Amino acid sequence: MSDDEPDLELLSLLRKSLGLGPPDPSAPPETKVLQDAEFIYNNSIDVALDMRGTKNAAIAIWDQMQQREYSAKTWSDHELHPKSKDESAVNFIFTMDLLNFCFWSEKGREESFAIEWKGKRWTGYWSLVAALQRALDENIPITTPTFWSNEEECTEDLLRTVFRSATSEEIPLFSDRLACLREAGQILDEEFDGSVVALIEDAEHSAAGLVNLLAEHFPCFRDEHMFEGRKVRILKRAQIFVADLWAALEGEGWGEFGDIEKITMFADYRIPQILYSLGCLTYSPPLESRIRHLIPLESGHSWEVQLRGCSIWTIELIRREIIRLHPTATVNAILIDFFLYDFMKEVERDGEESIPHHRVRSVWY
Repeated sequence: MSDDEPDLELLSLLRKSLGLGPPDPSAPPETKVLQDAEFIYNNSIDVALDMRGTKNAAIAIWDQMQQREYSAKTWSDHELHPKSKDESAVNFIFTMDLLNFCFWSEKGREESFAIEWKGKRWTGYWSLVAALQRALDENIPITTPTFWSNEEECTEDLLRTVFRSATSEEIPLFSDRLACLREAGQILDEEFDGSVVALIEDAEHSAAGLVNLLAEHFPCFRDEHMFEGRKVRILKRAQIFVADLWAALEGEGWGEFGDIEKITMFADYRIPQILYSLGCLTYSPPLESRIRHLIPLESGHSWEVQLRGCSIWTIELIRREIIRLHPTATVNAILIDFFLYDFMKEVERDGEESIPHHRVRSVWY
């Protein structure tokens, strides 16, 4: 090789080290959610992370998780979640997370959308799960993917029956939920033989791989946004589908993932709210004023991206602190998220919220 000829092998190594080359097809899948969350945190000016508050929260969260014997099994213990570990449970979980977004209401608690089933009234996320269980009781195959794309059987009127409310308010973003069902049914039919199980098996027991498959093939799972000139991935519903599978099937069969630790927390309304309450997050005065006055943010707005990205990074730091203090602890971002969500619902029920949750009308969460 002459002095004038480039060293192609060295150039290839340099390009790869800088992330300029094509992806290595043999490399394990990565969602890039955590990396993007760190980028958001490093460039955030309206949401800040308090390190002392985060360390204190890690201690309190771990103590409470130990006292309550909190584990992945807690997920299945809830009366509304499926108890079987077969394909019907997989389809239920996929349907649930396909539609798991936007339940907040501008009305009071007694007037907001709610589902009555088996003598109880359910609101928020639980209203969705109750509606699905009620539909199955009424012999409506609401969790069957081939049903969603059959417009003669799965009509708009029938879906309004599925989600009929105990109040005068209908489920928020009804037309968007209908569109998600239609789209997912068509994609599953065309690309995965109409089977959620086939989709899962294509991921070959990789949590990150399944998240990426969902984001690649299903636009309604593609929770990506622009922030400071860069596309960032948050992927709340894609990640929670993997987490729910893992929890429901206790890490076995279709719920077995060799890289479950790559799943981050699920950036929604409630976790930022409780992280603020725990002293982990602080907001700029304009953002805090907007939240306290219940003024909705636009989906994809910088403030919203900062709230979600900084929450993901905060939960990661809490997880690391727990492991630092308790090296033998078995804990991941999924369990911390599940625990904090349940805890926040208790706080809400007792009327002890220190700040409202931020408001966005969005299919992403």
